[in-house]
Amino acid sequence: MRAYLGWLRGLMLFAILLAASWATMSRAGTMTHATLEKRFPSPFIIGEKDSAIPVWPIFKQNATANELVGYVFESIDLAPIAGFSGLPINLLIALDPKGNFIEVSVIAHHEPVFLDGLGEAPMFQFVNQYKGLSLFQNIKIETQKNNTNKTHGINVYLDGVTKATASVRIMNQTVLSAALKVARKKLGFAEGRDPDLIARVKADVFTPASVKQLIDSGLIKHVVLRNSDVEKTFAKTAGAGLDADGLKDPGGTFIDLYLAYVSVPGIGRNLLNAASWTKLENRLEQGDHALLVMSRGRYSVLSEAFVSGTIPDRLQLQQDKLPIEMRDLDLDLKLDDNAESAGLQMDSIKVFRVISQSGLDPARPLDFSLAVTRSKGIVYPERITENFPFNFVLPAKFYQAAESDAKSWGASWEKRWWEIALLIGALAVLAIALSWQKRLTKNGVAFTWFRRGFLAFTLFFIGWYAQGQLSIVNMTGFLQAVVAGRSLAFFMYDPMTVVLWAFVAVSLFAWGRGTFCGWLCPFGALQEFVGKLAQFLKIPQLTIKTKTDAKLKRIKYVVLLGIVISAFFSTRLTDTLVEIEPFKTAITLNFVRSWPYVVYALGLLIASTFVYKFFCRYLCPFGAGLAVLGRFRILDWLPRRKECGTPCQTCRHRCDYQAIKPDGKIAYDECFQCMDCVVIYESPEKCAPLIMEKKRARTIPIQPLPVSLSTQPLRES
Repeated sequence: MRAYLGWLRGLMLFAILLAASWATMSRAGTMTHATLEKRFPSPFIIGEKDSAIPVWPIFKQNATANELVGYVFESIDLAPIAGFSGLPINLLIALDPKGNFIEVSVIAHHEPVFLDGLGEAPMFQFVNQYKGLSLFQNIKIETQKNNTNKTHGINVYLDGVTKATASVRIMNQTVLSAALKVARKKLGFAEGRDPDLIARVKADVFTPASVKQLIDSGLIKHVVLRNSDVEKTFAKTAGAGLDADGLKDPGGTFIDLYLAYVSVPGIGRNLLNAASWTKLENRLEQGDHALLVMSRGRYSVLSEAFVSGTIPDRLQLQQDKLPIEMRDLDLDLKLDDNAESAGLQMDSIKVFRVISQSGLDPARPLDFSLAVTRSKGIVYPERITENFPFNFVLPAKFYQAAESDAKSWGASWEKRWWEIALLIGALAVLAIALSWQKRLTKNGVAFTWFRRGFLAFTLFFIGWYAQGQLSIVNMTGFLQAVVAGRSLAFFMYDPMTVVLWAFVAVSLFAWGRGTFCGWLCPFGALQEFVGKLAQFLKIPQLTIKTKTDAKLKRIKYVVLLGIVISAFFSTRLTDTLVEIEPFKTAITLNFVRSWPYVVYALGLLIASTFVYKFFCRYLCPFGAGLAVLGRFRILDWLPRRKECGTPCQTCRHRCDYQAIKPDGKIAYDECFQCMDCVVIYESPEKCAPLIMEKKRARTIPIQPLPVSLSTQPLRES
C-alpha cells in the first residue's frame, strides 16, 4: 500500500504542476454593449466603452441633448478580489455623477455557501441594499437583521447574511473598491483617498471665542515670512540676490498670512459675522470644506494673473503627499467685529472650497505650500521657484473619526475578538495537553472526559457557532488564487479559519493530520459522538477486514485528486465535487438545506453508527490532503514498546480507526490521535507487557507441610 500511495501522491503532484502550467484565470468582464442596452433600455443610451478605464457611460435622452446619468462597469475588471472559493465575485455596478449607487447586481460567483447552500436569493438581497447609497457614507455590515439600510450619522448599516459573513464582507470590499476606482478617475475623487475612511466635521460643536483666542489657540494658523527667510532659502540657487527690496530691508515682512478652516463651525462662526457665515453655508454642498486665507505684506497668495473662481497659483494643498484641489468661491465675506482688534487688517481675503469628492480628511494634517518664484534674465528669463511649507492640524474635538469600515478584513477581527481569544486559548490548552500526553493519559477516566469536553467545544463553538469548519474548499481556493496570481487576502475575512489554519499548519508538521481530524474537525466530532452513542447502545459494529479497510481508505485520495485537477480546469465541476463533504450541510447550514443534501449528510452519520467515523476514514478529501502534507511531519510521537506487535496486539485490536499495523507501528496517515492506545500504554491494568512485568515481579511463597504429615509413612495400597 505504501508504494501505491507513493505513486498516487506523485500523480497528484504531477497533475497540480500540469494544471498550473495550463491554467489561465480570466479577469476580463463578460458584459457587452448589447447586453448593457438590454439592462438599461430607452430612454437610456449606453455610450462607447472608455479607452482608459473599463466603464460605459450611461446617458438619458433629453429634449436638446443627452444628459450623463452615470457609469456602469464590472467589478472583475477593476477589483478582482478573490471570494471564499478563491475566484472573484463579478458584480455589475452603476454609479451616478455624484457617487450614488444606481444599481449593484450579481453577474457571476462561485461562493460555496450560496451554491446549493443558502441559495442565491440572500446574496441578491444583500447587493440590492446598495441602491441609493453613496460613496460618501460609511457602509458597514450587521449580521443581526433589524431594518435594512439603517442610517446613523455618517454610518449606514446593511443587513448581512448569517452563515455567509466572510462572503458578504468580500462583496462589500469588491463593490467599494471598484466604485472608488471609477469615482477617482471619472468623478473627481482624490487618488488614494477613501471617503469611507475619513473623519467628518462635527456640525454641532461650537464654543464662543474671540478672534484673538482663535489665533492664540492655533485654530487660526498664523505664518510670517521675513525678507531674510526668503533670501536664505534662495541662497544656494540661481535666484539668490535677485530681490533688491528684500536685501535693503532683511527684517521686513515678506508675507503675513492667516489661514482658517472656516467651514468648521467652531472656527467659522467665531471668525465671520452672522451674514457671512450664512452666505458661506449656502454655497457649500454636504461634505465640502472651506479654507479662508488672509494676507498682507509685499507678497500675496494670489498673483496678478489670478482669475476669480479658479485655483490659486501660489498656494497648494496636499494631504498624505497627494494634491488636493482648492478653488476660489468668489465670495465677499466679512470678518467679525472683533477681528480688527485682533490685528486682522488684511490686504487680501479669499475663501477656497475643497469639494467632498476630494477625500480631504479633517483628522489628518493639512499640508500647505506657498510658492515664491523669482526670474533671472530679460529676454528668456529663467524662473526659479522655492516652496515654503506649513501645515494645520484640526483638534480632535471638532471632528468625528471614521469607524473602521466593515469592508476591510481588520474590522472582522476586531468584531470577533472574544471568539478569537477563546479559540486561541482552547488551542493552547490542546497543544499543552498533547505535549504532556503521559500526564494526560495517566488517568483513563479523566482523559475520556477531557476529550469529550473538547470535542463538544469543537462541535458547538468552533463548528455551529463560530463557523470554523475547515474544508477542501480552503485548499481549492488557495490553489486557484495562487495560479491566477491573485491575493490571498480573502482568507483574512474569516478570522476563525485563519487562526485554525495557523495552528493546523504547525501541528501538521509536528504531529501529523490527526491533530485536526481527531480534535478540531466539527463534523468529525459529530461523527465521533454518534459512533460512541451507537457503541453505548450496543448497536452491532461492522468489522471490516484489514485488506478491505486498506483499499477503502484509498478512495479519499482518488477523490482528492479529482477535486484538485478540476480546480484548475472547471470551477463548475469543482463546485459539484466538493459537495462530497457534508460539512456545509451539517455544520455551516445546520441541516437547513434542500433534502438531497440533508439525506446524504444524515446517511453518513447513520453509516458511522455501524462503521466508526465512516466518512473520515474512507471519503474525506480534506483529510486525505492533510494526510499527504502530514507525511512531512517531524515526530513519531506516540510511544511504542518493543513488545508492541510482537507479540502484543492489544492496541491494534482496540483501535477504532484500524491505524495500527500488525507489527505495532502506527500508520500516522490514518491516525486520528484519539490517544486510546496511549491510555492503554500507560495503564498497568490494560497494557499486556506491563501486566506481564507485574506478574514476573510477583513471587509465590511455598508453604511447608505440617510435621505430622511429613513424618507419617505412606500406606501401601
